[in-house]
Amino acid sequence: MATVIDGKAISQTIRNQIADEVRLLSQKYGKVPGLAVMVVGSTKDSPRYLEMKRKACAELGIKCFVVDLAEQVSETEVIKQVHDLNANPHVHGILIQLPLPKHINEENVLSEISFEKDVDGFHSLNMGKLAMKGREPLRLPSIPKACIELLQRSGVSIKGKRAVVVGRGNIVGLPASLVLLKADATVTIVHSHTSQPENIIREADILIAAAGQPMMIKGNWIKPGAAVIDFGNNAVDDPTKKSGYRLVGDVDFEEASKIAGWITPVPGGVGPMIVTMLLKYTLEGAKRYIEQNN
Repeated sequence: MATVIDGKAISQTIRNQIADEVRLLSQKYGKVPGLAVMVVGSTKDSPRYLEMKRKACAELGIKCFVVDLAEQVSETEVIKQVHDLNANPHVHGILIQLPLPKHINEENVLSEISFEKDVDGFHSLNMGKLAMKGREPLRLPSIPKACIELLQRSGVSIKGKRAVVVGRGNIVGLPASLVLLKADATVTIVHSHTSQPENIIREADILIAAAGQPMMIKGNWIKPGAAVIDFGNNAVDDPTKKSGYRLVGDVDFEEASKIAGWITPVPGGVGPMIVTMLLKYTLEGAKRYIEQNN
């Protein structure tokens, strides 16, 4: 059986360190880090994601600013709100909940976030440096950074390994492939037009699942001993649950856990770590601001 990578436990270790540093900042400078979360409209998952971030901020002593905008808000107004957050000295990290409503151009909005406050790491300057050899981004995008942390803290080596990323989206798949490449893995991306994806997936020492398709990756697609990081977060009907649904990953966990060497569960795998990376980057932003202004 695979070793189950406990994202909650690993995340808590890092959060304890963040809380200690936040306490020191407060005692020494009378200031605490601030994370702004902007939500435009609402999806099935957005209230849960927002509550996770609010709760985590409160537990670590980080101030959480929530900007909740209506679905019909104009792109101009969203950008104005971003500019206000950029100018707010109490905000050291800005996160915009994606996806945005269809009438708003995502690229236009994300590019307006201050480079220094972009805790998601999606700013075009940050992503551009990540994609170039010999250049260093200000920070690795928070989602694939969570992946790297889970692998490294579980004792999984990346350098020289064959990594397969299933999915090429801008939020997980594409940045994850770039981060793994920077860590000296040999990377292949599987996407919706890939022929016989299972044959490629079977070669993976490290498998990153980010397709958004519930349990599409079967156990017999997994290379024995592989490390499997499942970013899937799919709601499937389940009348036995109070909510009427349960969350499953892109990987069939029950089957894959019999073959893989390491595997993340859903929920409880990458989710807590993603939030932790956002908090870590917010802390780093606050420390940078205090150093520059004291």
